[in-house]
Amino acid sequence: MCTLTYVYADQTAVLGPLATYAEPHAYDLCEAHSERLSAPRGWEVLRLAADPAAQGPSSDDLLALADAVREAARPAPLPRVAPAAETGRETARRGHLRVLSSD
Repeated sequence: MCTLTYVYADQTAVLGPLATYAEPHAYDLCEAHSERLSAPRGWEVLRLAADPAAQGPSSDDLLALADAVREAARPAPLPRVAPAAETGRETARRGHLRVLSSD
């Protein structure tokens, strides 16, 4: 897989390693399409070789995977319910509970 990035103003298309984030004017291509890539007449095509040391998962990939798992495991927040209008007077309290009397 490769990422094709192009700049109209420079009439340049760059075919390089797979991008790690989305950018405007960038498209991911499979190996077959990246090998057959051609550009319009007058355009320059730069083919950047992938760094062999960068092949395979990196520590950044592992951290991103761990963050995604943590996010998926986090419970969904409970919907907030508006408190009902109080019609009574507070007569007692025990912790977070209140006793109301209706007058």
